[in-house]
Amino acid sequence: MAKPSGSSFSRRAPDNITEELVAILSSKTAYEFKPLFDIILANLRERNAASGGEEMLRLRCYEKLQSLVSQGAVDRKVNGIVKKYKGVPARLAALGAEQKVLRAEWDQRALDKAAAAAAN
Repeated sequence: MAKPSGSSFSRRAPDNITEELVAILSSKTAYEFKPLFDIILANLRERNAASGGEEMLRLRCYEKLQSLVSQGAVDRKVNGIVKKYKGVPARLAALGAEQKVLRAEWDQRALDKAAAAAAN
C-alpha cells in the first residue's frame, strides 16, 4: 500500500549535537574541529546523550558543523591546512532560540505523555 502524497512525518526531535555546537560556538573563541569535538563529546557524555559510537558521533558532528557553515551561522577560516570555526553571534542567537523552543515543546510533550500513562 502506497503512502498518500502530501503526508509526511514532520515532528522534529531536539538535536543534541546542534544544541552543543550552538552553545560552544556562541563564545568569541575560534576552534579547530578536534578540540571542538572533544568538548562536544565530553558535554554529551555528561548529559548521557552520546550514542552510536565515537566515530559515528564525530561524523555527525562534522556534518552538523558544515551545515551551520552553509547556513551562515558559523564562519570557517582556513589558514594553510588549519581550519578554525567561529560562531556568528546574531545567527547563533536566533538558532539557539529556535532550539530552546523546540526543546521546551519536546519536554512538554514528554511530560504530557507521562501524565497520560500515569492516569491509565
